[in-house]
Amino acid sequence: MRTYPVEEKERIEQVIRSCILCYVGMADSEGNPYVLPMNFGYEEGVIWLHSAQEGHSISILEENPQVCITFCTDPRLVWQDEEVACSYRMRADSVICRGRVVFEEEYDEKVNALNIIMHHYSDRTFSYSTPSVKNVKIWKVALEDVSAREFGVPGKKAISYKDRRAF
Repeated sequence: MRTYPVEEKERIEQVIRSCILCYVGMADSEGNPYVLPMNFGYEEGVIWLHSAQEGHSISILEENPQVCITFCTDPRLVWQDEEVACSYRMRADSVICRGRVVFEEEYDEKVNALNIIMHHYSDRTFSYSTPSVKNVKIWKVALEDVSAREFGVPGKKAISYKDRRAF
């Protein structure tokens, strides 16, 4: 089984859009990692996230706004030979992005970000109360570095392989 880089922008965006969660990694002032699963929106090279106004992640990001955001498609268990343990792999696509969190404070931009996030999950149009918009923390992450991989791909010499849902 092989791992291949993915370089086509459309394919990378397809992986991002197919995910229902992303994982946001950050490091505190002592270098301790902290990773959160988050829902998100994506548009034109920007990941939009939202959270409460305060909390551990906000404290970390106020000191160090650098983040790593990971996306992974639904993994599937694959193998070439059911009797050979080292022929088993997970098959999926992943995207890893790096960027810097900027907290959006402008009301109309926060509404726009919420619309982008909600559009990722629904085709409906939503309205938001003024207190809801004022009380949400909007994270804007312009993607600075993006890498993507397709892994668990059967090699060219593979006679056959089986694909089974892992979960």
